Amino acid sequence: MKRDRLRHGFVPGMAALVLCVVAAVASAAHLQEKGNAVKPHAADAPEKQFAVPTPPFTPGIFPCSECHKEMKPNPTRRTLTEEHTNIVLNHAQGQRWCLDCHDISNRDKLRLVSGEKIGFEESFRLCGQCHGDKYRDWKVGVHGKRTGMWNGEKQYLLCVNCHNPHDPRFKPLKPMPPPVRPGDVR
Repeated sequence: MKRDRLRHGFVPGMAALVLCVVAAVASAAHLQEKGNAVKPHAADAPEKQFAVPTPPFTPGIFPCSECHKEMKPNPTRRTLTEEHTNIVLNHAQGQRWCLDCHDISNRDKLRLVSGEKIGFEESFRLCGQCHGDKYRDWKVGVHGKRTGMWNGEKQYLLCVNCHNPHDPRFKPLKPMPPPVRPGDVR
């Protein structure tokens, strides 16, 4: 008796589950036939576009290709003695070199670890490869500065608006006095 009740509940339930799975598969196949691709998994989704200002280049150095077009690329790690002598790489010293970030064949682009070339306005992606926690926080507005409306257009400052990419540590700041409380104003 108990076995019959269990079988009568189990068989219709399994049949309903199988029908749902078949319907979902058929629906996905139909959407793809019509040219409407099924939404990709979040990991496959393209990177969200962020409104950022123009990177703060030193005047007269961009585009880099203006000077580098006549130069044969030299990938050898070395101390620069002719140009860019004012740049001191104090960012993972001994582990980093200019061409870890700057593209050797197109000096107007940065290079991700994957080999993808990106513009300087997407430098946050380059920084985010090593500084993933800061990148995550920057994307949601916890790290860095964002301007704009809370419910409208926003502009995100790039990492290089606050950090020198060659020497990114913040320099010590002089402490300021505390703000005056409204009740203390006379």
